[in-house]
Amino acid sequence: MTKKLYIETVGCQMNVLDSELVVASLRKEGYELTDSPQAADTVLFNTCSVRQHAEDKIYSALGRLKNAKQENPDKIIGVLGCMAQKDQKLIFQRAPYVDLIVGPGQLHQVPQLISEIADGAGQQMEVSLGRKDGGRAEIERSHESFDPLRDPTMRPTPYQAYVRIVIGCDKFCTYCIVPSVRGPEQSRPPAQILAEARQLASEGCKEITLLGQTVNSYKFKEGERTTRFSDLLNAVHEIPGIERIKFVTNYPKDMTDDVLETVRDLPKLAKYLHVPLQSGSDAVLDRMKRGYTTDDYREMHDRIREWLPRAAVSSDFIVGFCGETEDEFQATMDSVREYRFKNSFIFKYSERPGTKGAERYPDDITEEVKRERNNRLLDLQNEISEADNQDFLGREVEVLVEGPSKTATRKDEADGPVLQLTGRTMCDRIVVFEGNQRQIGETLPIAIYDANAHTLFGNVVTQHVGPELFTLGV
Repeated sequence: MTKKLYIETVGCQMNVLDSELVVASLRKEGYELTDSPQAADTVLFNTCSVRQHAEDKIYSALGRLKNAKQENPDKIIGVLGCMAQKDQKLIFQRAPYVDLIVGPGQLHQVPQLISEIADGAGQQMEVSLGRKDGGRAEIERSHESFDPLRDPTMRPTPYQAYVRIVIGCDKFCTYCIVPSVRGPEQSRPPAQILAEARQLASEGCKEITLLGQTVNSYKFKEGERTTRFSDLLNAVHEIPGIERIKFVTNYPKDMTDDVLETVRDLPKLAKYLHVPLQSGSDAVLDRMKRGYTTDDYREMHDRIREWLPRAAVSSDFIVGFCGETEDEFQATMDSVREYRFKNSFIFKYSERPGTKGAERYPDDITEEVKRERNNRLLDLQNEISEADNQDFLGREVEVLVEGPSKTATRKDEADGPVLQLTGRTMCDRIVVFEGNQRQIGETLPIAIYDANAHTLFGNVVTQHVGPELFTLGV
């Protein structure tokens, strides 16, 4: 008898990849996906702990399942990922009807644990060691992730996939819980990464995004040989079928010239770099323990422009961090004006228990001030993004077509003969245009005729064939 699985994912690309791997492993046990938690035999939440809102969302979702569990005691409810590692038994205390708690490093155990629960073993919990609970090698082993199984149906599109190359983080920024819940920084063996990328290419994947909390910190030592991040990029570039390679997220101090030279010289590498600044104030960066100054970031950004003059650069910012003054916030505004990022992901500071920030500094910026600063910075970034996107008017760009746009999907027009499609350029800009189903998964030339802060609008470029004109794919 087929078993039904519902899985809900909150958080970053790493969590999206983790959910794909969990689903692939459960399909081998006879599970099929359902979009209804009520209809599911097993309900899993893959969680995030970076902000309080993400945790509140999961506890609310668990609360809505209380009655369903009472009506069907055999329904298995599980909490996976970062919140599971952080809260552990607290989840059982807050939601005693939860059956399963599994940290990011134990996801390969999910099928076996579900089987044990179904056989009457009771609540199960598997999490990694804490950062102070053993030697580094022992802690690393407890955080080992798994990437052997892939499930194309769980990817953003059938033509795009994530590949994890770095597990964990050793930067210990004072605001960040990731080093605690994801464990020590570990680079995966290049042979494993390349085998996974080849498998994805054989399944029709055209674009892969290499993932790591600080992806450009990748370094793998085996005997006398050291594989640098740039070496890995060169090796992935040689895989037939892969047309585009992206990587996120970068750490400013590890943006070395050999990486920039590789991005410049290899045609499959996207001319797009996501390098968080977080704050334009040295004092705030010091309190955040980011490990660089504004001068360090400027020097890095100047080298990016030297090696890659037309590359798109995006950033992350936290507003309202502990003690942030108006002058310190204005320094962040000035930085955005200076660097003119393609886009920025802007977040209000959310205190995370267990971080050095929570221990050392009071969360003393009011929610009202955080919200106001968030909006001001967002307005500035949108203004810059829209102005810079105007430079694309009249230009032709290459777009990997991902599928129907959100507008087409929302209007239930995704199956029509002509529909609005969306895709991205090699510099990661979103483009929408009219096309058809046959063009999904293709890389097409698009002429841009309009733009706003977030989107370029275009038409498929027509080509001459003898005396006639035809539109690509139409």
